[in-house]
Amino acid sequence: MYLHLGQDVVVHTGEILGIFDLDTASLSRHTRDYLARAEKGGRVVNVSQELPKSFIVTPQRVYISQISAATLYRRSGLAPEA
Repeated sequence: MYLHLGQDVVVHTGEILGIFDLDTASLSRHTRDYLARAEKGGRVVNVSQELPKSFIVTPQRVYISQISAATLYRRSGLAPEA
């Protein structure tokens, strides 16, 4: 299954290591350091033309998306069924 992240970007759900809310996750210094290192390494792909709400980690890249983490998680099929 593939997950649409925005701006014609899709990733295979099998590649997703994590889907994170940008506001809450970036409160941690470790997360900010990780994102800064990923950006310096050229691994960050911004697929958001609006205010970014989430970031998605794969082995090769970190995607910044305007779609909320909760919505992406629900759409991914990774969430357990209620």
